[in-house]
Amino acid sequence: MAERSMSAVDVADDSGDKPLTAKADQSTSDGVAQKRERETDGEEAQGNGRTEDTNAASPPELHSGHKLARRYRLEECVTRLDGFSSWRAVDEKLRRAVGVHILPADHARARPVLAAARSAALLGDPRFVQVLDAVEENDLVYVVHEWLPDATELTALLAAGPLEVHDAYQMVTQVSQAMAAAHREGLAHLRLTPGAVLRTSSGQWRIRGLAVNAALRGISSDTPQRSDTEAIGALLYASLTQRWPYEDDAYGLSGLPKGVGLIAPDQVRAGVHRGLSELAMRALANDGATASRHESPCTTPEEMVKAIGEMPRIRPPEPAFTAPPEYQRTTFQQGYGRPAPHPGVTQPVAPPPPALQSRTGKALKWAVSALLIVALGLGSWQLADALMDRGGKSDDTGTTHTTDGGDKNSEAHKPVKPLTIAGAKEYVVEGSPQAAQDVGKTYDSDPSSYWRTKSYNDGPRLAPYKPGVGIVYDLGSAKSVSAASIALRYPGNRTSVHLYAADSLSPAGSVSSMTEIGSATTSGNKISLKGKKPVKTQYVLLWITDVPYAPGDNFSGSGYKQAITDVTFTG
Repeated sequence: MAERSMSAVDVADDSGDKPLTAKADQSTSDGVAQKRERETDGEEAQGNGRTEDTNAASPPELHSGHKLARRYRLEECVTRLDGFSSWRAVDEKLRRAVGVHILPADHARARPVLAAARSAALLGDPRFVQVLDAVEENDLVYVVHEWLPDATELTALLAAGPLEVHDAYQMVTQVSQAMAAAHREGLAHLRLTPGAVLRTSSGQWRIRGLAVNAALRGISSDTPQRSDTEAIGALLYASLTQRWPYEDDAYGLSGLPKGVGLIAPDQVRAGVHRGLSELAMRALANDGATASRHESPCTTPEEMVKAIGEMPRIRPPEPAFTAPPEYQRTTFQQGYGRPAPHPGVTQPVAPPPPALQSRTGKALKWAVSALLIVALGLGSWQLADALMDRGGKSDDTGTTHTTDGGDKNSEAHKPVKPLTIAGAKEYVVEGSPQAAQDVGKTYDSDPSSYWRTKSYNDGPRLAPYKPGVGIVYDLGSAKSVSAASIALRYPGNRTSVHLYAADSLSPAGSVSSMTEIGSATTSGNKISLKGKKPVKTQYVLLWITDVPYAPGDNFSGSGYKQAITDVTFTG
């Protein structure tokens, strides 16, 4: 089953459906109990499709080893649902794996499935899993399609976490372009779920079940382009947040909190790309309206392609540099083929090079030795003469030389004193303040009082909720600031603090325009921050960009937050 989940390309994946004709523990004719997924049906959760109310026909009595058209040998039953079954099979003629959907010829959906499969086969777009054959034979209707063993469902990718920004961008771009091409030919998907989108080993995104998937389940829509566009928006939303954009859980993903409504992806998880977040909201249905910051809704895949084209292109991340392994001399390099000496074994001393054994070599050695002796003699004589000179001067003057360890002009021995804080004010870049009334508690010498941030759903990085939060301190006059000691309320991974020289209690410029004094990061409840050199300023901005996860308290619930109890600046 694990192998099937990684390579599943079956158009009739039962993810999100409740079986209508068989219970979860019922065995198939080949003796294998079928696995049932109990997640909410994607189309019903989105409310953009309807399902026929039909009387399910009995599934064909098939088994592993059965052959269709003396060519397709059934190997493993993947799905048995609502009167049809899906199999992994082998095309013995071309010796390749294929997928097969089988229905009784008298099934209420047999004709629509046959028509949908033949229409999808005529499209021939490589971005879709290809329909290879659609046949009615011996009271059976079966559809044969590609089987991609190297492909991975988006469902499996999201189980490990949200996609990287570039991967999400590639997914929504390729899926939107493929669906736009399909709709130009009059074909709709109507069941575009995370299980219907696959990524191959080469990084290409492919879609399975075009038209056929909906026909197998009797799904139709009065607005097929809007339905597929909303489905693309849901796929992008899930790729960015690892959450399903509706209240019900589906496809192994948790839904949004009850009563919250449809909130933007960058409000669900920190670090979400703003442009992709807005694109997802433009595609999703939101009672006919979108948030004020969003542009007009996208109602067709073609409009999605146009909106993506207007965005700045998202480039792939730079490849990480891996340092080469440390060079180690091998045994062959050490001895040019001779084995390395064993410890404790005395090695024979190699004779000197032949050049030094000659008469010229001996003369050269004696000349070098004589020069060394002369140099040593001259050096000793000069040293003795200098010492005698210094001793004579000392006797004549009668003075003693001492080192003044308490030189008041020495910067290295100046005592470090804390700087007095005359006032403070919370610095708000955008949105509402954190706790503006409590900034004075950060320098009142009371460790039990503190100023706190709000609690955020994701972290440790505050962006994009906020670029940061902080307090501007007034030192009364311009003073040299080189370090700070900051006591924190919550430990954990991680808290990042930066000190900047500001121009007033309410700085006019952005943080990036200020002079940085220093920065530090900790996982404990205290930060000792020291800059490279002192900066002279009257106003100091304490700027927090990362906060740890902390449990709930009297002021806020559990989440990513921090509180400052005491701040001390030194020059």
